[in-house]
Amino acid sequence: MGPRESSADATHDAPNLKTQVVERSPRVASLPPQPSRLGRVGTRLGKAALAVLATYYVFCLVLLLTYRFIPPPTTGVQLERRLESWMTRREYREQKKFVSYSRIPSHVSRAVVAAEDGRFWEHWGFDFGEMREAGAEVLDGEMPRGASTITQQLMKNLFGCTCRNPVRKLYDLALTPAAELILGKERIIELYLNNVEWGRGVFGVEAAARHHYDTGARGLSRTQAAGLAALLPNPLIRTVDNTSEYRAEILRRMERRGW
Repeated sequence: MGPRESSADATHDAPNLKTQVVERSPRVASLPPQPSRLGRVGTRLGKAALAVLATYYVFCLVLLLTYRFIPPPTTGVQLERRLESWMTRREYREQKKFVSYSRIPSHVSRAVVAAEDGRFWEHWGFDFGEMREAGAEVLDGEMPRGASTITQQLMKNLFGCTCRNPVRKLYDLALTPAAELILGKERIIELYLNNVEWGRGVFGVEAAARHHYDTGARGLSRTQAAGLAALLPNPLIRTVDNTSEYRAEILRRMERRGW
């Protein structure tokens, strides 16, 4: 073998050697980007918040099971009013007395149903027909109005507040089916009538009857029952003297239903 052949062979083998070196070089695995410290903190806080919300939801379910048999000692709205009075340093005296459903005249509950939730005895916590009508009115340019049922309002009164809070609204919606299942219709209307706000510091139909009409719940007439029902959309502003037109409308609704 001559010198030229040796040189050619060396030149021919050089690329192969380079290729072998490249192929034998260790590969560096591409690692996924690590979350920033701020991202990790946000994730932990999010998980903690979900855990708190889930725990509170379970706590509310336990209270619903309890309220199936005993009256609530207090409610979220009642606590809210006490806190407001403490913060504003205004005198506050709470009036309430639980009255069993059997001792409340039927025209009282009927007046409230006619005013607040006409399909209460028919739906399972959500009045989708009313929700569609309210949505259609908004699309037509009218002012939005509430379409919440008595069950939803009871959940707000028991566990929430009067504030317009999306988290509170979510809880109202999430607890409503459970309330329908655990409490049943009669207990729902009984708890609602005994805990809904009817004036500053006035909670429940017994206190409302005495505060507005100087009588007990059993002594309320049809007209007086409609007068109390007319206050419910805004009991801190409305009075039995400035709601005569709405009271008459509630009585007409009752008559149309044969109540």
